[in-house]
Amino acid sequence: MSDAAASSGSPRTERWIFCASGSGGDLMAESSRTFSESWYRVAGQRICLRPGVRVRRQFYRGERWVVLENPFSNQFFRLRPEAYDFVARLRPDRTVEEAWKECLEHFPETAPGQEAVIRLLSQLYFSNLLQYDVAADAQQLFERYKKTRRRQTRATLLQIMFMRIPLLNPDRFLVATLPYLRWLIGPIGALLWMAVVGLGVKAVVENFPALLQQSEGLLTPASLPLLYLSMVVLKTIHEFGHAYFCRRFGGEVHVMGVMLLVFTPVPYMDATSSWGFRSRWQRILVGAAGMIVEMFVAAIAVLVWARTGPGVVHNLAYNLIFIASVSTLIFNLNPLLRFDGYYILSDLLDIPNLYQKSFQHLRHLIERYLLGVAKSESPSNSLREKFWLSVYGVGSAIYRVIVFGGILLFVADRFLFLGILMAVVCLISWVVVPTAKLIHYLATSSKLERCRPRAIAVSCLIIFGLLAFLQFVPLPSHFRAPGVLLARERASVSALAAGRVETLLAQPGHAVKAGQPLAQLENRQLDLMLANARAQYDETLGRWRAALSLDSASLEPLRRRLDSTQKMIEQLEADHQNLLVRAPFDGVWVLPRHEEMKGRWIPKGSSLGLLIKPGAFEFSATVKQEEVDRLFARRHDAAEVRLFGQAGEVCRLHSLRFIPAEQYVLPTVALGWAGGGDIPVSRKDQQGRVTEEPFFSVIGQLTAPPDVQLVHGRTGRVRFAIGNEPLLPRAIRKLQQLLQKRYQI
Repeated sequence: MSDAAASSGSPRTERWIFCASGSGGDLMAESSRTFSESWYRVAGQRICLRPGVRVRRQFYRGERWVVLENPFSNQFFRLRPEAYDFVARLRPDRTVEEAWKECLEHFPETAPGQEAVIRLLSQLYFSNLLQYDVAADAQQLFERYKKTRRRQTRATLLQIMFMRIPLLNPDRFLVATLPYLRWLIGPIGALLWMAVVGLGVKAVVENFPALLQQSEGLLTPASLPLLYLSMVVLKTIHEFGHAYFCRRFGGEVHVMGVMLLVFTPVPYMDATSSWGFRSRWQRILVGAAGMIVEMFVAAIAVLVWARTGPGVVHNLAYNLIFIASVSTLIFNLNPLLRFDGYYILSDLLDIPNLYQKSFQHLRHLIERYLLGVAKSESPSNSLREKFWLSVYGVGSAIYRVIVFGGILLFVADRFLFLGILMAVVCLISWVVVPTAKLIHYLATSSKLERCRPRAIAVSCLIIFGLLAFLQFVPLPSHFRAPGVLLARERASVSALAAGRVETLLAQPGHAVKAGQPLAQLENRQLDLMLANARAQYDETLGRWRAALSLDSASLEPLRRRLDSTQKMIEQLEADHQNLLVRAPFDGVWVLPRHEEMKGRWIPKGSSLGLLIKPGAFEFSATVKQEEVDRLFARRHDAAEVRLFGQAGEVCRLHSLRFIPAEQYVLPTVALGWAGGGDIPVSRKDQQGRVTEEPFFSVIGQLTAPPDVQLVHGRTGRVRFAIGNEPLLPRAIRKLQQLLQKRYQI
């Protein structure tokens, strides 16, 4: 049984050590084998269950089971009632054979056979659930304890990213405070929870745009300390939620500590005793308790956030909202990660040790149908359970690789040496160790006595066949790049004079004619300058006329001053006329956020939108630098484009033009992070168009189906077909590019 720790947010550690069930592969499946050649090894032993072992009856998928709990190790042992009938007859004053014969006499149809008894006693023995009437029992118990501790230590080293550090026993505190909180875990608490969460959802709907806008500055360096403080507070409340629910239903919580979740300290509590609850709905509630409490706190935080102005309280409330929503929806509810969702799913399906049993079932499928092991047995005999075990086993294996890959990159970005060390450990544990175990299994396993040649041949065929397929079989290769739809004939409408927008004379989004007024600007400073220039001209003109009869020597300076003043007046009058912005040609005037334009100051030369001629469009794609070599390595005449909002319609991109020069300014903010796109942009750029890394542009003419609405500025993705290439060289190249890009290796 895996003794892997449940991660933060997981109330339980999986401690189901064995299931003596009626399913294939378990103990009672061999009850028909009445006699065994090894019976003499246990027949004369005088053994019984250890004092303190707790016995509970539970129902799984409508069937009755007996659960043995070892309170010292907090482990559970599930077995059928028929098996427990035998175990209950074990006493220090009788031998195993006497107990078995008595069981056989009372239950001849269901009593376990000798082979089944040997297997059952073996499992109970290694789980420290049996007491022997021999002096060496204490020493054997101590030796088994040391072996168990060594296995746990090795498991901890392999799970360094999720290391747990126990600190204290909170059970006395929970017992002392539960009477004050008991009413919350019941109908009154449920009604209160629904009311508060309902108000919180209403506040989220009413303030959703503001919630999204504030998220842009959430991960700035100045916000990270408050964000981490919020996470610690919320996760502490989360874990106490598990603990109080567990205590409310009669469980015990004896461990509280800190888990280093990818070297980030977060609290945890071990509510493993909830496995012993008879009601699976109580177990499900314990598993969901952390999320229930988090959602309640998040709802209160939404109400506080919506009713406070900018400040520490406002930001703290927003952080609680963000952490509760992200951690609950992405992590805690995900059953492929061994967080709360995993234990909830395990209880809903009535499959304890879902993770371990799924891999046992996958191993059975391989042994039975590939290697030809006729005696291979599945941990389940239910078709429904086998289906869920197969689906979960495959899904969790794939997701585990993805998660650990992300963790490796996360750690290596901050501690390169540690990331390399972790990668080596993963390589050893995922490749070297399984390969060694496979070789040992093929060479020595007793299961393969009658089919070893087939097992070796099939294993070699699968391994080398898969490697050959990955290395030599070419498959279609392509990559996608984001881009934006642009009108082929377009021009920026610029303000030829600085001014404040007084009114919009044309409706943005509608067709306009050449010379048609679009907007009226006002500039009072320009009006004053023009009036002052005219007054200077009149004054100079009067002095010039007076000098005609008095002082001919001053005529020339006055004339030059008149000329310069006249030119100033002409320039100011031209600027004043340019306060009326006109369309340079026929087209459609596009002005984003036009409702916010009134009263805004527009510097000279700034854009007042675009004037486009609808009808002919081109698509401008931004290609990452790591894809450029493959793109330029062959000639591309066409590509496929799918526009967001109508992704089911395929548009054709042709007459491609490749611009090989590196660029850093996006054609539209919608392609960058600031506008909801995929391309990282510099935080220093307030407009959100300057990228962190260079990119290359590919521009082509777009031909779309009649149903596709072509609008200037609409974004989408282009798909470039690169040709055929085997998967393994492709993966190696991407890995090399990743290492070069991130770590310059």
